[in-house]
Amino acid sequence: MNQTSTRYTKTAIVLHWLIALGIFTMFALGWYMSELPKDAPKQMGFDLFDLGIYTWQLTEEASPRTFYFNLHKSIGVTLLALIIIRVLWRITHRAPALLASYKTWEKKLATGTHHLLYLLMVAMPLSGLIMAVNSKYGIKWFGIDFIGGLDNEAYRDFFKEVHESIGAILVIIVILHIAGALKHKFIDKDDTMKRMSLK
Repeated sequence: MNQTSTRYTKTAIVLHWLIALGIFTMFALGWYMSELPKDAPKQMGFDLFDLGIYTWQLTEEASPRTFYFNLHKSIGVTLLALIIIRVLWRITHRAPALLASYKTWEKKLATGTHHLLYLLMVAMPLSGLIMAVNSKYGIKWFGIDFIGGLDNEAYRDFFKEVHESIGAILVIIVILHIAGALKHKFIDKDDTMKRMSLK
């Protein structure tokens, strides 16, 4: 890749938007499932988020809480795999040059935010994975037994706190990342957002 280019590769762009979609989905799912009661009756089909768009049919009955927690774990494992691929791609492919119009503080902030985002993107699903493995249920990947549970309550509770804390920090950094992109789009009116566009 030409080191003077200010645009990311198509692979990096696709991974960026897939992972962004996955992160937003996981935040919505995490918020939604945390309010579900533990004693709700079991059922075979679930209208996702009660939106009337898609009904997920199961092969065996499950409570809404079990279904959504398993869905959260399944997406989380998939997201972790995508993030690992993205990190490996980033290590093996030089990032495009920042725009010459950036001020020194903008370059430092952009670099620092990106590094922190990568760290949090790995730590978030990894802490969730460790938490799930230490529960008594383990992990099923879209209904397929993936990793058995160790039933270690102390470790599960510790990594639950870690997972939630990382999530709170990630929300702040994602908001900062989006705010920065919008600033460049509507205030600076530069080509920052085109760097991560397929067009």
